[in-house]
Order: sequence, then structure tokens, then C-alpha cells
Amino acid sequence: MKTTFKISALVLAFAGFALGAKAQTTTTSSSKTSTGPNGIVLSVGVDAGIPTGNLNNSYNWNIGGSVQADIPVIPHQLFVTVNAGYNSFQGKNNIGGVQGLDATNIQLLPVKAGLKYFPISHFYIQGDAGAAFALNKSNAGFDKSAAFVYAPQVGVQFPLAGKSYIDAGVRYEATTKFNTAADEKINFFGLRVAYAFDTK
Repeated sequence: MKTTFKISALVLAFAGFALGAKAQTTTTSSSKTSTGPNGIVLSVGVDAGIPTGNLNNSYNWNIGGSVQADIPVIPHQLFVTVNAGYNSFQGKNNIGGVQGLDATNIQLLPVKAGLKYFPISHFYIQGDAGAAFALNKSNAGFDKSAAFVYAPQVGVQFPLAGKSYIDAGVRYEATTKFNTAADEKINFFGLRVAYAFDTK
């Protein structure tokens, strides 16, 4: 129930971002044909999320940061993305009501690449895939150092002065198993809010 409430709050927050972007687009757009940036876009962002599935039994939330480069394939519309970040998953205390049974925080370094497409002005659909590296493999009890990671995402860019933006995106991110014999997958709904600027 708590997880459903958190996810609903995340979706509502993103809906607010989207409505704000629509209003911003109406007043600031200078070209009807331009749907996105023109050059390479660099961004630095804050990431936060809510664990899902089995991970939600032992972890409350995650926090981190990321850097990303969007490289134009079709200017204003289609970009190749390269992203690297850090995520810290905060373990719960007294799991299942057992006093002293605490989950160890999980620290991951995801490195991904993908595509970002602008179907309409300032709104994008993005898909990334790559590898997530466990920075505290032994403490987390993993027998693998890395796992495959994928992340579908939708987002909005809020134009600022010049060629800069606030880039806000909601994604579902998931990995394959970090343990061969156990279901140690890292799955979560996440929000990224970043400062971005067009280099062209």
C-alpha cells in the first residue's frame, strides 16, 4: 500500500512537470519545426527512486546522481544517449519485524547507452541499456560484480535562458540477477531532474 502511494505521488509529480512544460512551450517556442535541441546536450542530474518487487521488502528508496550526453542523429528529434551514474539503495531496519535484521545499503554504478526521441516539442521518449556494477559486492552478498540493466523513460525539457534546460524524466529501471542462486534483481521507479545545456 505504501509503495502504491509513493508511485502514485511520483506519477502525479511528473504530470505536474508535463503540464508546466506544455505551458512553457506555448510561450517560449520560437520554431514550429523544432522539437528538441540541435547540438550535443550535456546534463548533470539528481536521481531518486522507489524500489519495486522483492527489492521493496528490504529497501525503502534510492538516491544518486548521473551525467549524460545526448548526441544528435537527427537534429531536434533523435539522439544517441550515453549515461553514467551512482545509486545508493537505503536498506530497511528490523526487516519483517525481526529486531536487528537490517538490510545493507546497495551501491551501484550504472553505465548505459540508448536513444532519445522527441515526438513533440520538449517531450521525449528514451530507452537505455547497459551494465550496472556493484560497488559493494561483498557487503551486499552478491556473487556477481555486474548485471545487465535497462531503463525505458519519458520526460520533459523545460527551456531556460539561452540554450539551457531543466530535464525531468520518469523511468523504470531493472537489472538481471546479481546472485546466481537467488532473485537479487534491482528494480525501481525513478525520477531524474537535471540541468542540461545544448553545446551548439
